[in-house]
Amino acid sequence: MASLTMTAPPLSRVQLFALVLAATLPSCGERAAPPAASSSVPVTAAAAKQSDFPIELRVVGSVESPWTVDIRPQVEGALQAIHFREGQDVHAGDLLFTIDPRPYQAALAAAEANLARDRAQALNAEAEKKRAADLYAQGVVAIDVNDKAAATARALEASLKADEAAIQSARLRLEYCSIRSPLDGRTGTIMVKVGNLVRALDTTTLVTIHQIDPIDVRFTVPESRLSEIRKAGSLDVIARRRGEEGDPAKGSLTFVENEIDRATGNVNLKARFKNAERKLWPGQFVDVLMVLSVRKAAVVVPSPAIQDGQQGPFVFVVKKDQTVEVRPVTVGPARNGETLVEKGVQAGETVVVDGQVRLTVGARVDARPAGPAS
Repeated sequence: MASLTMTAPPLSRVQLFALVLAATLPSCGERAAPPAASSSVPVTAAAAKQSDFPIELRVVGSVESPWTVDIRPQVEGALQAIHFREGQDVHAGDLLFTIDPRPYQAALAAAEANLARDRAQALNAEAEKKRAADLYAQGVVAIDVNDKAAATARALEASLKADEAAIQSARLRLEYCSIRSPLDGRTGTIMVKVGNLVRALDTTTLVTIHQIDPIDVRFTVPESRLSEIRKAGSLDVIARRRGEEGDPAKGSLTFVENEIDRATGNVNLKARFKNAERKLWPGQFVDVLMVLSVRKAAVVVPSPAIQDGQQGPFVFVVKKDQTVEVRPVTVGPARNGETLVEKGVQAGETVVVDGQVRLTVGARVDARPAGPAS
């Protein structure tokens, strides 16, 4: 008798998926295993501290000379000598240029000769005046002779005054042949050569002198900070050459503009610095720092702890159970990697400085202390 073999039909994809799902689901009497506890998130944290916090104002300024003088001739003549080098420091009264003085010496001599001549004539006229007056008193000469002698004496007396003025003018023009520095400063490029003809009131500058010590720094601040500056009164100002370290120049605020620039909303200020060491140079750009006030016992946190959110700045605060909460904060100015917190954090509370990107509200953290680099 032949055996009968039966073959089961193949399973469809739906039936196969149902079998796999039934094998993986627990039976009615079994409970699902709880998920594994999440591990702590490693972060860097630091404690908010309480300290005195300087309120600073940092801007960019430009150095300028308090006095700049363009030296120009006041008389005409050939340039006879130059008595300094380009870029040399000079003092007030130092001789800079000499213009050929011989024409002006001759003019002075002529003026002095005219004075001597007129003085002799004036003496003679005065004697004639006295004789005419005596003769007129005796009735020897007519009144017109007496009047003429008196008029001649007065005219020659006026001529003496004119001669004296001419001598003063000639001496002054002779002095102008020696051009001297009007201030202490540093000379620039010499624009003429010995032998060049220079003219009075010419637009050509012989040399420009800048006062270097003391020196000024001009800068602008927003009008919103003007009240703080005026309230502070006398302010010390620090200027440092851009991109350079080392001891900065220290000066004081000397000028506040009497109006606000309507186009920019800024106020012009100027500070003066002693500059014996030539730390500052005219035309140079510098970083300017002013300490407007000092906030006593302020709460300060490292600046990286401050995060920006849609509702404003916030920090992650580490609680005693090593979980974190989000705390909105009101922040003030920042300096040297630290930010003043006006509201939201108390001194001694721990805030997350690094690792915030992996945090959520209530997350457990493994907080490590922040080092100096943080």
